[in-house]
Amino acid sequence: MNFGVAMFPSKQLQDKVNQYRKRYDAHYALIPPHITVKESFEADESEKEKIIEYLKDVAKKHDPVDIEIKKVSSFVPNSQVIYFKVEKNEKLNAIHDDLNKGDFYGENQHPFVPHFTIAQGQTSQEYEDMFGHLSMIGIDHSETLNKISLCFQLENGMWQVSETFRLGSGE
Repeated sequence: MNFGVAMFPSKQLQDKVNQYRKRYDAHYALIPPHITVKESFEADESEKEKIIEYLKDVAKKHDPVDIEIKKVSSFVPNSQVIYFKVEKNEKLNAIHDDLNKGDFYGENQHPFVPHFTIAQGQTSQEYEDMFGHLSMIGIDHSETLNKISLCFQLENGMWQVSETFRLGSGE
């Protein structure tokens, strides 16, 4: 079974991200807007309780995270993914680091770049047009994220939240 750990923003930010994703993101229907703090990893269903206990400990140890989004960016030349970039954030990095030390289902395959994807799966020409357009529109948004969520992937590729843990409280 595939699991992952994500942080979901407020409905206000999800709505803003989704107004672009529904047109420009091939994965729009698979998962709501989120920051991935632990990439997809495979584990047996029987390991789920152990995973939950680990996430409870991580959540208890970290306070809610204030995030700021000030610009549109992309992963070009590695991939033509366009996203709202979350500004550098030590608290967010600390949560990511606790979930990716290697002793908890391996380390991240990619450098940690907190973001909300707004476009992917486009042709080069579409990418160029969208990136120019989205960069001009811009964004300036701040909010506090106070939960991490354990997600699992269904057979049809969709992701669902299994458990959610409040930061700083151990719930």
